[in-house]
Formats: sequence, C-alpha cells, structure tokens
Amino acid sequence: MASLLAITTLFFYGCREPEKVTDPLAHILASKNQAIRKVIDSVAQYELQIRYTQIDRSNDSIVFTDFDFQVNDQNYFYPASTVKFPTAVLALERLNQTDTLQKETLFYVEGDSVETTFADNITRIFAVSDNEANNRLLEFLGQNAINNGLKNKGVSNMRISHRLGYHTDDVTTKPLIIYLNDSTTGTTKPTINAVPKVLKLNSIIKGSGFYEDDELITEPFDFGLKNYYPIEAQHQVLKRVIFPENFAMDKRFDLSDAQRNFLLSAMHTLPKNAGYDPETYYDGYCKFFMYGDTKDPIPDHIKIYNKVGFAYGTLTDCAYISDTKNNVDFLVTATILVNKNGVFNDDVYEYDEIGIPFLAALGRELYAYELNRKK
Repeated sequence: MASLLAITTLFFYGCREPEKVTDPLAHILASKNQAIRKVIDSVAQYELQIRYTQIDRSNDSIVFTDFDFQVNDQNYFYPASTVKFPTAVLALERLNQTDTLQKETLFYVEGDSVETTFADNITRIFAVSDNEANNRLLEFLGQNAINNGLKNKGVSNMRISHRLGYHTDDVTTKPLIIYLNDSTTGTTKPTINAVPKVLKLNSIIKGSGFYEDDELITEPFDFGLKNYYPIEAQHQVLKRVIFPENFAMDKRFDLSDAQRNFLLSAMHTLPKNAGYDPETYYDGYCKFFMYGDTKDPIPDHIKIYNKVGFAYGTLTDCAYISDTKNNVDFLVTATILVNKNGVFNDDVYEYDEIGIPFLAALGRELYAYELNRKK
C-alpha cells in the first residue's frame, strides 16, 4: 500500500500547486486516475455524492471547510450499515444516563440465546459491520429514540425505520434480559415505535426489477419505507463524535470521556485486532477509502475512524482519516450506486470492479492532496 500512496502522491505533486486549487474535490475528480475516470466519465448512472472537509487549526479553534460534489439530501440513496454508527453512539449515551448499566453489562435479547455486552456489540459493528450486533442495540433503544436523539442534537434530516439483515414490519422492540449482577436479572420494557411513513424523495424508486422470495419482479424497487441517512446527516454525526468541542453542549452526544475514547478506539480498530481472521477480514474490509481495494496492511500511523455500508448495490463510507506521522487529517463521506443491470436483490453489483476501486482511489487522492496542503 505504501507504494500505491507514493505513486499517487508523486502524481498529484506533478499537478498544479495545491494551494492554487480553489476546489480540490473538483480537481481530484478531474484526475486521470482510471478508477476515478470510470465513474466520472459516466457519472449519471452512479448517483455519486461526496463531501470532503478540510480541517484547519488556529490556536484553540478548529475550522471546517466543506467541498461537495452532487450532495443533495433530496436525492435518496440506501444508507445500509452506515446507520449503525448513530445507533452505537446513542446506545453509549443511553448507558451514560442509566445508573445501573455499563458498556460491559451482560445481556441477551428475549427469544435469543446469545449473551453479549454492549461493548462487544459496538466493537463488532465497526470491525466487521455485524448486523445482529446493530439489531440488539436497536432493541435496546427503539427507532423513536434514535430518530429523536439525533434530531435533538441538530441532526434532523434522516429516519431510521428498520432492523438490518432481514425484513420485518414490527415496530415494537423486544425486551432485553440484563444481568444486573451474578444472581439478579432485569428486563427492559418493549417500546412501540412510530410506523414509518413513505419517504417523498428523488430517486426513491430505482432500477427496473428486483428479486423477492427468489422470484424476479419486473418493476422498479421502492425504497420508500427504508432507512434514510443522507450525506449531511452522516457528516454531522461524525463531526460531533470526532470534534465535540466545536459544538454547543446541547448539540454534543452525552458521553463520558471513557465512553468516547472507547468509541473512537472501536471506530478505527481493524478486524484482526478485534479477534477476526485476517485472511477473511483483512485491514481494508471495512475501510473503503484508501485501502478498500487491497489486502495490504494499513500502517500503524494511519487511523481511519469510519463506518461503511454496502447493500442493494450502494457503497457508502463516512470517515475521519488521520495520519499522525505526517500531520494529516480530513473528513470525507461518499456514496456510489453500482448496479449496472438495474435489478436489486440479485447480488450482481459492481462493488469490486467499480465502486470500491473508486472510493479507494478517491481516498488516496485526497490524502495526497492533504500531504502537500499548506495549513
């Protein structure tokens, strides 16, 4: 991977001086990099949206400068597992506000035999994007609490409506059986959540067909009752977690220092360091930017605090990338749809051919630009 970064850096240094570029994102998207060109030369079919944020520091102040490409909250994309990020954050906040619970508290969901802890589920969410781990936390919180919790923090234009990995219309959460100590358990009360309303957004109906129960339905796929978590909302949650001091107290997540440090650690922890097989879950497995297209190890001085999502042909990554060795850090959130045949649920998507190579190249180009940017 070091060689790839070196090649990208040398290429970028040969371009215009970075300080003369008024829109670095547009400049990078005009790159001759073939992984980028494949997408930009036919950009309409990919429903691409990108937000890149420069970070500048002056004394004790942090200044964000955003650069957008086609970001529009009214243009729908399926957020997939990116919704696990706010669920994890709000679960920690709920624990912080509950005297009898800690992140190490053992519990299981009623009707399920798996005993686990809140900390373990959060680690699984970020390390390998575990669906069941997310669903357990959703049972703990409920959709209403997630949606209202984000709105109260100023993250409003979004909607979490369903669990992940399987379809259910059930809006009632399942009770959690919680071990209060070695001999005592408690049970959480189920919550009845609002029935989701059909989303009225652009591109909410996509494609030309979809599979349901192994049968091809030859009509567009309707995402109207699905989760909605656009670029702006994802970026806002990330900023509040990474840079809470930039927000008023009532707009920050209510986390203790220990909880926030645990969350940040979980966000950048690689699968191998969370106990997963590195052959199956290589470093770039859930790190699309910079490393998604390689199985090479990520250097220790580069940490990517992020949450990816991939489903229905849509790839999304929301990341804070930090290189402590070279004093580089920036934020980037991007989504791309790679579904050439227009059929959903057929598992025929161009993830490896188009989507992940694009996001990896985009991350490397942004990193190379930041290496040479005057701050």
